[in-house]
Amino acid sequence: MPTLQEYYFGKSEITRSLRHHKKKESQRGTEEMVASIVVPNQIEAFSLEDYLQNPPEHMEWVDGQLVEKSGMTLKHGRIQAKVATYWRNYKDNHNLGGEVYTEAPCRTNNRVRRPDVAYLTPESLAQFGDSNVLPQSFPLIAEIISPTDTAEDVFAKANEYLESGCKEIWLVLPDSQWIVVIAGQQRLLFSKGEVVSTQTILEGFSVPVDELLG
Repeated sequence: MPTLQEYYFGKSEITRSLRHHKKKESQRGTEEMVASIVVPNQIEAFSLEDYLQNPPEHMEWVDGQLVEKSGMTLKHGRIQAKVATYWRNYKDNHNLGGEVYTEAPCRTNNRVRRPDVAYLTPESLAQFGDSNVLPQSFPLIAEIISPTDTAEDVFAKANEYLESGCKEIWLVLPDSQWIVVIAGQQRLLFSKGEVVSTQTILEGFSVPVDELLG
């Protein structure tokens, strides 16, 4: 599985997988070889203007290049869906307005990212709801972290969000059963047996860690 650094910062090595099939023809005495090449996370040049006009599916824009967001596992997808459902149900049940998105594009400094789950407040929804790409980070973001992601890359990306408008970010570590919440000067760690809660956005929302990651 590619690391967060690989598919978010465009430093991946393009790997090629070659499969050779030999077929012996005894009468002709020849061999036939067929090679197939698989190139994951292909990176290509793409202007920011082109991206903003028509954001490609599952692609982020990093340092002038398209980088595919890939590597999602069943566990990743399950937890992503849970977070989105819990946040959406909470804002609907409490008439908070706004909208919850999964992998919607947003600007961060000089890049375009697609956070796993994000919430947009009613005020921002009224202002930017019809945009192809949100011109700033979402106020509330959740990223599902892979065990192969490095701490340096995870927190660098979190800072990227926070420096471009995000007020609160959840870093969800399924294998460790941890959720790190960063909001302003707060750095909170929630683990098994505890209840994780929002701090600044969607205030009042809470859910047991075991329930969210189970």
